[in-house]
Amino acid sequence: MINGRMCFGVIVGNRGFFPAELARQGREFFSSLLERLGYSAVMLTDKDTKFGSVETWQDAKKCAGLFAAHRGEIDGILVTLPNFGDERGVADTIKRAGLDVPVLVHAWEDEPGKMAIANRRDSFCGKMSVCNNLVQYNIPFSLTTLHTMDPAQPGFERELHWFAAVCRVVNGLRKCRVGALGARPAAFNTVRFSEKLLEESGISVETLDLSEALGRSNALDSASPEVRTRLDKIRAYATIAGAPPEAALVKMAKLGIVIDRWMDESELDAVAVQCWTAIDEYYGIYPCTVMSMLSEGLRPAACEVDVCGAVAMHALALAAQHPSYLLDWNNNYGAEPDKCVCFHCSNLPKSALRDPAVDYNQLIADSTDKDTTYGIVRGRIKPGPLTYARVSTFDSEGMIGAYVGEGRFTDDPLETFGGYGVAEIPNMQLLLQYICENGFEHHVAMTHGEYARAVFEAFDTYMGWDVYWHRG
Repeated sequence: MINGRMCFGVIVGNRGFFPAELARQGREFFSSLLERLGYSAVMLTDKDTKFGSVETWQDAKKCAGLFAAHRGEIDGILVTLPNFGDERGVADTIKRAGLDVPVLVHAWEDEPGKMAIANRRDSFCGKMSVCNNLVQYNIPFSLTTLHTMDPAQPGFERELHWFAAVCRVVNGLRKCRVGALGARPAAFNTVRFSEKLLEESGISVETLDLSEALGRSNALDSASPEVRTRLDKIRAYATIAGAPPEAALVKMAKLGIVIDRWMDESELDAVAVQCWTAIDEYYGIYPCTVMSMLSEGLRPAACEVDVCGAVAMHALALAAQHPSYLLDWNNNYGAEPDKCVCFHCSNLPKSALRDPAVDYNQLIADSTDKDTTYGIVRGRIKPGPLTYARVSTFDSEGMIGAYVGEGRFTDDPLETFGGYGVAEIPNMQLLLQYICENGFEHHVAMTHGEYARAVFEAFDTYMGWDVYWHRG
């Protein structure tokens, strides 16, 4: 990024026996377009090469050197072909720059009434040659929805925003650090995972023993300004329901401070917590509100030490730039095969819910000391489009697998507790069969909005995972 804005390195392709004037126009257009859409750009100028384009080996070296000088700033590379473009110049630039960031290849449209030599682009053909060379150079790349696109049309702006989401997911996951707070609950074999396979993809796991976290929490002075300030934030976060004991709120404040400190010191992007049921039994609260507040602040917090669930949450939050959450594929919805109830007890971020309230965990409040079960965030999930994703490590196969898809949360009637919603997924029975047959967990990460294409592209093209995109 540059000054808080995503930054693209731009390669304007050119080829000598095609009209170079088109390359000049293309560079000027992209420079203006990216600025208008809020992105920064690193690109050659007409002082560096002819019209700031890339054609020759010397041009490629100059562009690669420019990109390398901005290595820490460039989030992705845009290749635009106003004419046929030089296939080797594009590939040599990307190879020599060595940035290892996503690449988008774009070709301009020809117009039937402008096919004379002065205006003819042949980008339709040139794009194939560029992509052929990228494959030869073993450089992964992304493509626009249509083979050629007019960048002045709104459809292309959506392509750029999609590619920006791909870049955020890829670059975020390749340096991701996930915290595992506590041990996997004994009854949850489903959340087993391989740290080594995650590390191969750049995802590191930092552990903290639950007893150490609770010990640090107990050592905090309840009357300290830091604890009182955090207590005020909890009270302001959502409706405080159920007349809880003051001690429960104080414990939540203390635990929140400890987790925040650990995440800051270890530079963690996401966390997975042993929430079930040791914190209830030995500390006297449910940590769900603390976790909800983390997810609301785009620091995803997953239940039951589901580290891979936290990775999927982080990917969705990176793509969407708003909170994600972890749910169970939990219940059928009557006799409707494409609908189900998604549920957790819950730690969902407040922005995902209607009328969020901090309350007792009704799932177990009747079977234990009720005062130790305070701290969940209840509410119904807001209706609207949704994207779901799951990431899992498959140790025997030595690979990471995932699935993604889209659907919507509905307004269908439902009376229950915790955090819940009715999800409608096209051809859901096929998805459920895929989940069961391939050994995926009952946990799934979700967020509001439509981001499956971006997440799939990041997982499949750049992370190299085995990904299923359920399109109904």
